Amino acid sequence: MKRFLLTVALPKGRIFQEAYEALKAAGLPLPPLGEARALLHGEEGGVGLLELRNKDVPVYVDLGIAEVGVVGKDILLESGRDLYEPVDLGFGACRLSLIRRPGDTGPIRRIATKYPAFTARVLKERGWAADIVELSGNIELAAVTGLADAVVDVVQTGATLKAAGLVEVEVLAHSTARLVVNRQALKLKRDLLKPLIAKLRNRDRGP
Repeated sequence: MKRFLLTVALPKGRIFQEAYEALKAAGLPLPPLGEARALLHGEEGGVGLLELRNKDVPVYVDLGIAEVGVVGKDILLESGRDLYEPVDLGFGACRLSLIRRPGDTGPIRRIATKYPAFTARVLKERGWAADIVELSGNIELAAVTGLADAVVDVVQTGATLKAAGLVEVEVLAHSTARLVVNRQALKLKRDLLKPLIAKLRNRDRGP
């Protein structure tokens, strides 16, 4: 692997472009993106850019392959990784919610989710006894078909729930994109990271 001055991990998908533009605007010389997307961008000695699946960003930053990254708070809540989280970037807003079929008021014995660790913590905090089924596909289908009494999933506009005939019972956590930093890198590359963090914190405040 090439040796970079700094390596940045960004998630593929809806957050990628806004994160890329925010970091560029803060003065980080990110490499240009070609039309054919590679997994690793950048030239030796410059800033490297990794394009990863959402849930892999905290892993790469925590283990030091990337010194800094951008990822949704929902992913951080699930990952349990010990990362420094200095800036709420404000975009990519969504929420983690408890979802059920309309009129369902009985006990929740089984919950389907892509967020098993987060859901387990919620259950423990509330003293609820329920089995957790981890799924990777369409979570709403688990509630529609009766596979689960409820689901815990990300909600943005609520349109998908409405189309599936489901209701958002409770918001469990709010999520936006966060800048995350490897704790050791914060010390070793302080001269690079401190100004970046300061500029990102002040970017919406104006002069």
